[in-house]
Amino acid sequence: MVCGSVRSDGEGAEMLAHRLNRRDGLAVGVMLFSMFFGAGNLILAPLLGVQAAGSTPLALAGFIVSAVGLPVLTIAAIALSGSVRQLADRISPLFSEVFAALVYLAIGPFLAIPRTATTSYEMLRPLLPTDLSPTAALLVFSLAFFAVAYVLAMHPSRLTELMGKASGPALLLLIVLVVGAVLVSPPGGPASAAAGDYAARPLVAGFVCGYQTMDVLAALAFGIVIAMNVREKGLEDTRDVARQVMRSGAIAGVLMMLIYCGFGYLGYTMGSVVPGVGNGAEVIAAAARIEFGSLGAVLVAAIFGLACLNVCIGLTCSISEYFSERYARLGYRQWALAVVVVSFLLSNVGLTAILGYSVPLLLALYPVAICLVAMGLLQGRVGRSGVGRSDAGNAGARVGDARDAPAWRLAVALCALDSVTVALRDGYAPTLWLPFDMLPLADLHMGWITLAVLGLVVGRLWRCARSGEGGVQ
Repeated sequence: MVCGSVRSDGEGAEMLAHRLNRRDGLAVGVMLFSMFFGAGNLILAPLLGVQAAGSTPLALAGFIVSAVGLPVLTIAAIALSGSVRQLADRISPLFSEVFAALVYLAIGPFLAIPRTATTSYEMLRPLLPTDLSPTAALLVFSLAFFAVAYVLAMHPSRLTELMGKASGPALLLLIVLVVGAVLVSPPGGPASAAAGDYAARPLVAGFVCGYQTMDVLAALAFGIVIAMNVREKGLEDTRDVARQVMRSGAIAGVLMMLIYCGFGYLGYTMGSVVPGVGNGAEVIAAAARIEFGSLGAVLVAAIFGLACLNVCIGLTCSISEYFSERYARLGYRQWALAVVVVSFLLSNVGLTAILGYSVPLLLALYPVAICLVAMGLLQGRVGRSGVGRSDAGNAGARVGDARDAPAWRLAVALCALDSVTVALRDGYAPTLWLPFDMLPLADLHMGWITLAVLGLVVGRLWRCARSGEGGVQ
């Protein structure tokens, strides 16, 4: 940043110490993008482009709000609060303990990390000899995949060098290569008509599609590692670290938005080529095959492999760092080993079964996470322990505006009541009718919004009545 006047060397050094230089700041932003952008992020926008047809621009706008806006706001909320536990502590210490553990386990070894290996393998399979045993091939591939991930996760404070300056830019380059080829030579045109909700309400349908990335949960987990890498670059003051984490979130958000728009356009041009397709990976693979021939399968395998490996490393680092700080009986290396071993086993013998309860768990946690993020943004910084620091000194994070605490507790409780009940119903008894189905937006799995707002309003009215205030503040 160029200032309007020249300062002395000492003063300039002091100013520069409050933020990273452009190159390091960009590298941290690319690292965060790489940690977010896994297989699920790759496949949603191309499928949206196919299904939305002529309504793709509107659908993409809604998609970007939920798939980019919500995760970036979550990064900001974590930067202001200190960590996911410090944010959730405002509800109660017990809630914070349980919620944080469930978030890290659900997006880690219970679902997302095992899926990184299986998805990478599925995209590599077309390149393998046809006489190979799929079971044996997956076993060997996943063993190698998790071994590499474990080795690279051994230095969590150096992820900026790995992802921000190597694997992240490589992934961006490969994506630009495929999307750029489609921009120069579109393989087809849009589908004849938009499908499903994209025909009637494309903006809302796009928002719901982006909601499926579940990146708000990932953003809650990544804050501790992002802050660690920012400190590794020389920033120490907690306020400077928080500001830099938010800048990194903005950079990651811009990159994700550009990539989503590119993939949305790719899907739009493939509507007439693969009508009725049900998987975004098939859309990307078909477009790459048209543009690059047999080399297209190699490009797609490399894109998915890099994306999944980046996410696997990022999640392994974040989860291991959190649990090694919180439960110090095992060190970082032991927690990382436990994460990759469990993920390896599930990716080979139990992923289908684990999906049965992990997906409902994610759907139950996601609305609560969004509610907590809203609380963090509206209340701002309430503690001074800093982003990514140990929770040992987080008592200060609970001393914010105590007057609002009952209102937020009620909002989170009602939100959780809806999200947990509906997630269990959808996972195990999908035909069962619930009173929650009568709420506005319930058909979009967002009936919890009404209850959360109701809880906040009632809680504040109750506070005002008890304190004798004249109105809701």
